[in-house]
Amino acid sequence: AHVAICGRDGERLAAATRLLGRPDRLLAVATDVLRPDRVAAFTEAVAERFGGVDILVNNAGQARMSTFADTEDSAWRDELELKFFSIIHPTRAFRPWLARSDHAAVVCVNSLLARQPEPHLVATSAARAGVLNLARSLATEFAVDRIRVNSILLGLIDSGQWRRRYDAARPDMSFDAWLAEFAADRGVPLGRLGTPDEAARAILFLASPAASYTTGATLDVSGGLSRHA
Repeated sequence: AHVAICGRDGERLAAATRLLGRPDRLLAVATDVLRPDRVAAFTEAVAERFGGVDILVNNAGQARMSTFADTEDSAWRDELELKFFSIIHPTRAFRPWLARSDHAAVVCVNSLLARQPEPHLVATSAARAGVLNLARSLATEFAVDRIRVNSILLGLIDSGQWRRRYDAARPDMSFDAWLAEFAADRGVPLGRLGTPDEAARAILFLASPAASYTTGATLDVSGGLSRHA
């Protein structure tokens, strides 16, 4: 595949570029997806470099630790803006190009919080639920252009944030043992956190022709943490 990636942090973008390799097949552009002008410029760069678009992965987000009692109005607005417009702006910009593809797909990376909210993540949980509804609505509306829209719901994934939390806590155990203890405390049936590669494979399946008759669906990637059928 030819791959285009974007992000706000230039250093992390450069690190991802080095990790992925294959500069002949990769385009990396510093972009803030909350700014429609930047997204439009990114879209033009992708179309000029690769000539078209088959897949869009919406993967911006963060977790805001707060309860209803201590979440200010500004925090609510920031959280809702990030979760919604990080999908709205790229999807709006890339839709004309996706409509030209014979295998168009959009995958929205969401969280298990969309269906299983946490009280200390009230704003994030509410926004995630709205995004799940948005993706389902887009699947129906975009079907006329044969653009499939699906979501994955992530549970606990071993990303950089957990290493930072481990370094901050400095517990008297190895990182792997700390993660295993955390997974046990949270009641993850598989007994561990997921890996980024496991999330990526779920995205790949939904984005590929292997899921050609699947749209409006959600794929749970949580190691059994979900309590919903």
